[in-house]
Amino acid sequence: MRDEPLSVVVLDEACLTVDQVARACAVHVDWVTGHVDDGVLTVTAVVGTHWLFSARDLQRARRIRQLERDFDAGPELAALVADLLEEVGTLRARLRAAGLA
Repeated sequence: MRDEPLSVVVLDEACLTVDQVARACAVHVDWVTGHVDDGVLTVTAVVGTHWLFSARDLQRARRIRQLERDFDAGPELAALVADLLEEVGTLRARLRAAGLA
């Protein structure tokens, strides 16, 4: 495991490899592949034998990693909390768009 995450700026249409996601999350590639195998993370595309991830996938992976680290949460719990945080963000954006926030 790496000590410090790689600082990255990701464009919405960018596709990241497993290695790039692992570096951005400061984890081993096995962490990423294990979370994909467990259904906690999803792959945006498969090119040949290579998995590709979107910027949204990276954001989710970083959030899950942070929850696991900061709260000693298991992958499934971290994924559930990440889902709930994403939903809250979506609802807040809808409220702002409707002028109610």
